[in-house]
Amino acid sequence: MSMTNSFSASDQAISEHYLHYRTLSASAVAALLLGLISLPALMVAAAMPGFLIVPLVGMLVGLIAVLRLRNRTHEFSGLSAAVTGLLLATTSFFGGIGWVGYVYATEVPEGYTRVSFQDLQPDQNYPQLPISPKAIALNKQQVFIKGYVYPDGQSANIKQFVLVPDMGTCCFGGQPKLTDMVQVTLRDPQRIEYSYNQRRLSGIFQVSPYKKAVKGLDGVYYELDAIDVK
Repeated sequence: MSMTNSFSASDQAISEHYLHYRTLSASAVAALLLGLISLPALMVAAAMPGFLIVPLVGMLVGLIAVLRLRNRTHEFSGLSAAVTGLLLATTSFFGGIGWVGYVYATEVPEGYTRVSFQDLQPDQNYPQLPISPKAIALNKQQVFIKGYVYPDGQSANIKQFVLVPDMGTCCFGGQPKLTDMVQVTLRDPQRIEYSYNQRRLSGIFQVSPYKKAVKGLDGVYYELDAIDVK
């Protein structure tokens, strides 16, 4: 009798153990990790808005995880982790959107015109022109433009460099398009060091009617007498 009771007590303990055991949800773990990764994306959002895709994905994964887990807490654990990841991703995404909007609204100095590399591309309605009519209209005007320093071997105390829209072409050793290059000359005493960071420049934009020679490149049509660089 005592042996039977002993086995029954043991079986009951094992049963209770398995009743309390729940599998940790993989989606909850993924949501938490994406939420944590979203925080650095918030910090670089102004320079690289594309990174906001990370918190956006984190929001979607976190929302799915929370919806699945809230009615299956008897089967899976990790609801709190999923909620934390969802909150982190949501905060990073909307915080990043707000920060990008604020920077965009305030970064252009008074009296300057915002110019993008898209504005510098040829217009198919003017096939006779190798450059953009918009660029020609901006000749000698004060402009604000953002881009990256083309890697030409300089590393420090850089006064003159070529600005390009992204690092894609450069990283693969290609030649940027003529209309994807602006030769920048910094006014004294300004100098920069080479980095992969996006640069924000304000200065006097100039358009050349012919290609100007640039060391290691095919030449440029666009130049910038840079008054300020960040």
